[in-house]
Amino acid sequence: MKHSRLTEIAAAVVAATQRKLPPEIRPLARAVPVHLEQTPHPSVLAEGFEPDLLGLFTGSPHGTELAHDQPAPPEILLYLENLWDFAEGDVEVFREETRLTYLHELGHYLGWDEDELTARGLD
Repeated sequence: MKHSRLTEIAAAVVAATQRKLPPEIRPLARAVPVHLEQTPHPSVLAEGFEPDLLGLFTGSPHGTELAHDQPAPPEILLYLENLWDFAEGDVEVFREETRLTYLHELGHYLGWDEDELTARGLD
């Protein structure tokens, strides 16, 4: 599927997911930019992430000041070609995995560790 169509679908999924969040989380979620990229940038891979990475949260979690070792603002990256490969060409699986990956990365922004993400069904 073309990247433009994957981008269109993923953007709609993220928007719909944000609308369904609890009211207290919704404004926080909307404040974090979501970038829809084809694949992880080589610099991400150089940090030790796997090439089939589905998503990534970067920056400081909500409620923390920008640290000298993490001066970038928060953002969520979703890797559409990897999500599409994971879905094995099934649009509904792509939508669901995009939703889950977005929620997982949003959880990192909210400061939830892997155990908390698992407890909330976002693993």
